[in-house]
Formats: sequence, structure tokens, C-alpha cells
Amino acid sequence: MAVRQTKKKKEEIENTAVETPQIVEVGADKSIENTLVGLYKLQTICSKIDKVRINRGELPLEVRDLEDTCMGLQSRIDKYQEAIKEWQQETLAKKEGIKKSQSQIAKYEEQQNNVRNNREYDALSKEIEYENLEIQVCDKKIKEFEAKIADKQEEISKLTAELTSHQADLKVKKDELDEIIAETQKEEESLLAEKEQQEQLLEPRMLAAFNRIRTGCKNGLATVRVERNACGGCFSQIPSQRQIDIKMHKKIIICEFCGRILIDDTIAEMSQQ
Repeated sequence: MAVRQTKKKKEEIENTAVETPQIVEVGADKSIENTLVGLYKLQTICSKIDKVRINRGELPLEVRDLEDTCMGLQSRIDKYQEAIKEWQQETLAKKEGIKKSQSQIAKYEEQQNNVRNNREYDALSKEIEYENLEIQVCDKKIKEFEAKIADKQEEISKLTAELTSHQADLKVKKDELDEIIAETQKEEESLLAEKEQQEQLLEPRMLAAFNRIRTGCKNGLATVRVERNACGGCFSQIPSQRQIDIKMHKKIIICEFCGRILIDDTIAEMSQQ
């Protein structure tokens, strides 16, 4: 029983060791050294691109937010204007109804002058009373529509002023962003071309690993130097033996804490040549 437990424990330790990606071997020493140099060159270019884009600050987000705000305000204004049109049409319909009722009343009053008995007179009186009620209802509806129209027109006036203010801010922000982009566009395009050229020199597998690490890091650093015996990305201390492995350039060593690719000063100097 004890032998089984020992064997099982040993297998668990071996499995754990396999799952911890600390060292990746990629072939001959010279090939590894060239790969490390290429990775650090690529990192240097990517860092320059990041710096160019950081200079734009929060302007792209501010411009996008202002554009969304302006679209929202314009949408509300359009909706209110559509409602006003419907109420205006309803108002016209009610006014036409009033005219029709008034015409009917005049007709019934004229007929009353020619009735032959009280029953006909009373019937016409009821028709006149009904048409007067219709006029009152139409008047009430017209007043309601006019109140709604006035309320929405006031709201539209406020929204239009707010929209004008935001559009002015948007123009200023856009002009500022366009100016910054114009200043850095050539530099960024040059760096992007250099980045693409450098990527073509790397193995697809190593490039994919580099991009994956870079995406997972907040500062975009996938390849870092060892500085003061610590990882240049997460600043965790690196054991002496691992530092020796890094300096030998026989293996690609990654930080066991943050997963970044580690290089020494020699590789950094070679990448600048």
C-alpha cells in the first residue's frame, strides 16, 4: 500500500513539472541566439509603436464617447420631432372635425325652422347637442396636443443646445487627434513596416508565443532583460543557475513567475547592431 502511494505521489510531481513551462528548446545554440536577438529587436520596435500610440492619450476614447453622445442626442431630437408631426396632424384632423360639426349644426338649425312638429324639433336639438359635444371633445384634444407639442419643443430646444455644445467639443477633440496622428503617422507607418519585416525573420511558433505573451502583459513587454538579478517585467528574483542558463544562450528561458522571455545584456547589445 505504501509503495502504491509513493508511486502515485511521484507521478503527480512529474506531471506538475511537465505542466510548468519554464524552458523551451529550439535547436542549435546559434539559432537560439539569433532567435533571442530577433525577439528583443521585435520587442524594441513594438515598444516604440506603443509609445507613439500612448502619446495620443485618451483622445481616441474621448472622441468615440462624444460621437456616441451626439448620436444619442440627435436620435432623441428626431424622435421628438416625429412625435410633434403626428400631434400636428392629429390637431389638423380635430380642427377639420370642428368645422364639420359646425357645418352640421348650421344645417340642423336651418332645418329646425321648417319642422312640422315638436318631435322633429327635439330630434334636431339632440343632433345639435351631440355636435356641440364633439366640438368640445375636439377642443380638449387640440389643447392636449398643443401642450404636448410645446413641451417637446422645449425639450428639443434644450437637447439642441446640448448637442451643439457636444459637437463643438467633438470638433476640438477631433482636430487635436488628427493633428497628433498627422505628426506621428509617418513614424508609426515606418515602425509598422519594420515590425512586419522583423516578424518574417522569426519562426511562426516563436512569433505566436511572443504575441501571446505580449497580449497577456499590461505593459506589452514579452521579452525583457535581467536587471539586478531580477526579471525586467515582474521584478521577481531569478536563481543564479537560471541566470547562467540565460547567459549561455543555449535555451530560451522564460520567467517562472510572469512567463516573459528573459535575455541578458549581451543579447540586448547584439540586437542594437
